[in-house]
Amino acid sequence: MTLGLTFLLMGMVMSPAYILIAVIGIVGKVVQSRLKSKFDHYSKIKLKSGYTGAQVAQMMLDDAGITDVQVISTKGFLTDHYHPTKKTVNLSEPVYASNSIAAVGVAAHECGHAIQHAKGYQWLQLRSKMVPVVQFSSSIVQWILIAGILMVNTFPQLLLVGIVIFAANVLFSFVTLPVEYDASNRAKKWLLEKNIVDKEESKGVADALKWAARTYVVAALSSLATLLYYLDVYNRRS
Repeated sequence: MTLGLTFLLMGMVMSPAYILIAVIGIVGKVVQSRLKSKFDHYSKIKLKSGYTGAQVAQMMLDDAGITDVQVISTKGFLTDHYHPTKKTVNLSEPVYASNSIAAVGVAAHECGHAIQHAKGYQWLQLRSKMVPVVQFSSSIVQWILIAGILMVNTFPQLLLVGIVIFAANVLFSFVTLPVEYDASNRAKKWLLEKNIVDKEESKGVADALKWAARTYVVAALSSLATLLYYLDVYNRRS
């Protein structure tokens, strides 16, 4: 089911929440564009220390006493992530081999997640427990919600089921926020304390990570606005 069709169906019942979703969608596009611009900018500024993203990641893991996590290169752009099951810090090609401000910031951020995992950071633990539920609900919730909207006058209970399932996705989006912000804070603090970056370079790292974090904020707000929309449809048509 395409996003366009979803919004078309949602538009069948106009509400303030629907307008809010559209506004947040525009803001999201701006934030994504800004993130790409920031990453491109800081990718061109080389570190005085000369460390690459891969080197910084390994140094940060070693400093935290983490010996069972491997730093590997992965294809794509901004595909960097920490895999808690495989115990790997996956760095995209532009990050892995680059010695730029953007590269070390992203690499340290992903290692921040590895450190969270090793230390049992409570928000990461909660998020990890929610992953299987959200993965399953994400595969079916859109179909249930669309069917619920189409049948809201005859079978409103179906839409209510979809709303309950979608609420789990919304909660997951908000639980993700402290996980991401904490990883960035760990990265910024460690990079400066270990003299990987100087004070001026640390400002660039903070700026790049700030915009990356804002994409998660927009996603969380968008999911909340969507939930409010479905609740409004249910309340008006049930």
